[in-house]
Amino acid sequence: MKVIFTSDVKGKGKKGEVKEVPTGYAQNYLLKNNLAKEATKESLAEMQGKKKAQEKHDQEILKEATKLKDFFEKEETVVEIKAKAGEDGRLFGSIPSKQIAEALKQQYDIKIDKRKIELANPIRTLGYTKIPVKLHTEVTATLKVHVAEQ
Repeated sequence: MKVIFTSDVKGKGKKGEVKEVPTGYAQNYLLKNNLAKEATKESLAEMQGKKKAQEKHDQEILKEATKLKDFFEKEETVVEIKAKAGEDGRLFGSIPSKQIAEALKQQYDIKIDKRKIELANPIRTLGYTKIPVKLHTEVTATLKVHVAEQ
């Protein structure tokens, strides 16, 4: 019997897969526990429609991430952060990714999750720093941050 898996079943199939399984197994376990549904013409067409809609949605997200990358990498896009510093240009404390995300929200009204800002170590000196920001699995932008003395 051909079934479409509605959730992952260890050793049998993943969600969205169409597979041939023994009839008894399908009727007594998979269909009964809503782990799969029978692969009819209607259900296969429905699955294809959902797949196309998901692909379209993914393309829109990728397009949005690319647009945001272009904005971040413009010369005039610089996130300004003021901090107290000593005479040698070292900060009292540091600037973590959370503070960068908040400054980005304040200055450009762009909300980005702090976990997407790939800052290896917090910024501890004055001046300009380029920081990679992972906007999408395929899109990584470089954000310029200027730390000025308060």
